[in-house]
Amino acid sequence: MNLSSVTIGQYFPGNSYLHRLDPRTKILAVIFLSVAIFLPQTWAGHALTVAFSLVAVALAQVPLKFIIRGLRPILIFMLFAMIFNAFLTPGEKLFAIGTLTVTREGLILSGVAAIRLVMVVIVASLLTLTTSPILLTDGIERLLRPLSPIGVPAHELALMMTIALRFIPTLMEEADRIMRAQTARGADFQTGNIVNRVKGLIPVMVPLFVAAFRRADELATAMEARGYRGGKGRTKMKELALGGHDLVAAVVVVLFTGVVVFMRVTGRG
Repeated sequence: MNLSSVTIGQYFPGNSYLHRLDPRTKILAVIFLSVAIFLPQTWAGHALTVAFSLVAVALAQVPLKFIIRGLRPILIFMLFAMIFNAFLTPGEKLFAIGTLTVTREGLILSGVAAIRLVMVVIVASLLTLTTSPILLTDGIERLLRPLSPIGVPAHELALMMTIALRFIPTLMEEADRIMRAQTARGADFQTGNIVNRVKGLIPVMVPLFVAAFRRADELATAMEARGYRGGKGRTKMKELALGGHDLVAAVVVVLFTGVVVFMRVTGRG
C-alpha cells in the first residue's frame, strides 16, 4: 500500500463548478452530506447517496483514478469493519469458521459499513481537492466568527484545522519515504500475518514523529519570520462572497438531505 496516495488534504487545481463554490458552502455541504450518508437503512437509500456522490465527483472534474487511488489507505480499516460486522452481528447463520459464525445480517451490515466509509472519504476528499488551503482557512474562520464574542479563537482554530488537513498527505509521504528506506535496509513490511505487519510498523513511528515535530518547528519559524501574529487586524487579498451558484448548491444539498431524511422516516430508505 502506497501511503502517499492519501487524497484528503491535497488540492487539485481546476476551474470546475465545485472549485468555484465558496468554501463555506462546501464545508456546510460536507457536514450535511456526511449526516445523510449514515441515515439510509435500505439499499435504495444507499444507492441514492452513492449516485449523489458520483455526481459531485463529476462536477469536481477530478480524475476518477485519483479518487479511487485515495481510497487505498482505508482498505485495511474497511476490512476490519467488515470482518467484525460479519462475525459479531447476530442473525441467520450462513456458515462457520471454527467457533466464529458468519450471519446474513452481518454480511449486509459489512456491505453497508463499507459503502458509508467510502462515501464519507470521497465527500471529505472533494472538499480539500477543490479548495485551496488559504480559502479553506478563510471559510472555516468565517463560519466560526459568530462564536468569537464568547471567546472562541476563530482564526487560530481555522488555521490549526487547515494545517492539520494539509499535513495529512505530507506525513503520509514522509511515512512512505521512511518505510522505503527501512525496506532497503532489510525491513519487511509485506510478509507475515496482520499482527506481524502491525508490529513491523512500530519502528516507523519514531522517525515519523521526529519528522512531524521538525516540520512543525520549521513551519512555526517560517510564520514568525513573516510577521504572523494571529488573526487580529489581518486583511485579506480576496474577500469571500456568496454567489448564485452557491445558493443553487446549498438548495440542492438541503433538498437531497431532506429527501434522505424523509425516506428514513417513512421506511423507504
